[in-house]
Amino acid sequence: MRAYRFLTGDDESAFCHKVTKALAEGWELYGPPTYAFDAANGGMRCGQAVVKDVPGTDYSPEIKLGDL
Repeated sequence: MRAYRFLTGDDESAFCHKVTKALAEGWELYGPPTYAFDAANGGMRCGQAVVKDVPGTDYSPEIKLGDL
């Protein structure tokens, strides 16, 4: 199975750490990052898609992607 996650966060170092942690756990970047103004919060938000091959695992909606 190929798993997909979209990581989001405020434009601060915590978001970079979230992406770095995913990379350290075997996830790979998928496409370019996104960066947009969040009017509700009054600040910038970041997003990055990541993917990971998980052999021997079949998809199920109950899978917790962050645990793969």
